[in-house]
Amino acid sequence: EVQLQASGGGLVQAGGSPRLSCAASGFTFRNYDMSWVRQAPGKEPEWVSTITSGGGGTRYAESVLGRFSISRDNAKNTLYLQMNSLKPEDTAVYYCQRSADVRSRGQGTQVTVSS
Repeated sequence: EVQLQASGGGLVQAGGSPRLSCAASGFTFRNYDMSWVRQAPGKEPEWVSTITSGGGGTRYAESVLGRFSISRDNAKNTLYLQMNSLKPEDTAVYYCQRSADVRSRGQGTQVTVSS
C-alpha cells in the first residue's frame, strides 16, 4: 500500500522559510518522479513542483518559481520542499504525490502564512 505522509507545516509569518518533508513507504521510492500539490480553501488543487526519480530534474509552477526548492533523499525515502519568501497566498494544505497518481496523496500538512 502506497503511503505518503507530509509534515513540517504550521503557522508561519510572511517571508518565512519552512521546509516540508514527505515520508514515503509501500513502494520503491527511487523509481518514481514525485510531486508536491497544494490546495487552498475553496480552490482546486494546484500543482507546485515535480522532481525526477533520480533527483536530477525539477519543475516548478510559475507562482513558486525562484522561492521554493524541491529535493529528495532516495536513501531515506523522503521528499522535501524548501519554501522561502512565503506569501499569504501560499496558505494551503500541501500534499506529496507519486507521479501523476492523485490517489496516492496521503495526509497533507497545513501551511498558514500570516501577513
